Amino acid sequence: MTTTQLPSPGRRLADPAPAAPPSKPRRRPRHLREQISGWGMIAPAAVLLLAFVFLPAILGFGLAFTNARLVSPRPVEFVGTDNFARLFADPVFWRSLLNVSYFAVVVVPVQSGLALAMALLINKKFRGVNFFRTIYFLPVVTSMVVVSLLWLFMYRKDGLINELLSAASFGLISGPDWLNDPATAMPAIIALSIWQAAGFHMIIWLAGLQSISGELYEAAQLDGASRWHQFRYVTWPGLTHTRTLVLVTITIQALGLFDQVSVMTQGGPLDSTTTIIYEAVRSGFKQQETSYASAISLVFFVLVLLISAVQRYLTREKD
Repeated sequence: MTTTQLPSPGRRLADPAPAAPPSKPRRRPRHLREQISGWGMIAPAAVLLLAFVFLPAILGFGLAFTNARLVSPRPVEFVGTDNFARLFADPVFWRSLLNVSYFAVVVVPVQSGLALAMALLINKKFRGVNFFRTIYFLPVVTSMVVVSLLWLFMYRKDGLINELLSAASFGLISGPDWLNDPATAMPAIIALSIWQAAGFHMIIWLAGLQSISGELYEAAQLDGASRWHQFRYVTWPGLTHTRTLVLVTITIQALGLFDQVSVMTQGGPLDSTTTIIYEAVRSGFKQQETSYASAISLVFFVLVLLISAVQRYLTREKD
């Protein structure tokens, strides 16, 4: 008779080995796929920026130190700083720099102040506010070339502006020939530029105004603050970053004045409206002096960079 030996109470049978999990296909991490998708989306814009912005800028920097011309059989040679020496000795360049400075000094404060006033007017909830916002912004979406052509006819000796002046003064004021007089040509372009671009900066001011908490105004009203004190101690400090953005963008646009001059005056009369950009375009295309135009553009780039840096430093937040 055989007996089966049972395991002792303290001893357990060995557990069976766990089954191996089924193999799964390897997948790329999710963040890696998102990065690849992101790079694929920005690739077309990056290629266009590289081809039409960065490479031409690098090429223009190099051409500024050569004698290259737009169409010329002679080989391109390195001439060092000859173009810059010629530029700083050119009275037209200094006149264009003076014209641009005059334009910027007038346009920056007047246009920013006008845009802020417009933003304050439409930053209210009343019937028809969207209509006024559209009217104020309408000149911005109109091409500057079209606007310049319209104002070109208005500024003529027998144009609309002189007709209005004559009618308002009962024939006592006939009005000048605005664009053919060195004393009035630049002020005429300034008035056009402020009218056309104020709506764009009005939108920026409006966005800044709407980012200020309404609780601050309620607290100021409870303290008995007048509208002026509310603007001075609530609105103006709340627009610090917006103010910096508006000042920098208006300054860059003012220094880059070109379209109005090209359409309306072609730099005249007597170079009273010549600007740095217009002089660069005229030298590079009309006179085919590509290297000299590149030198002007390089000086303009450094000038804009310095002015923007100074503005940013002056408008920074002080601890």
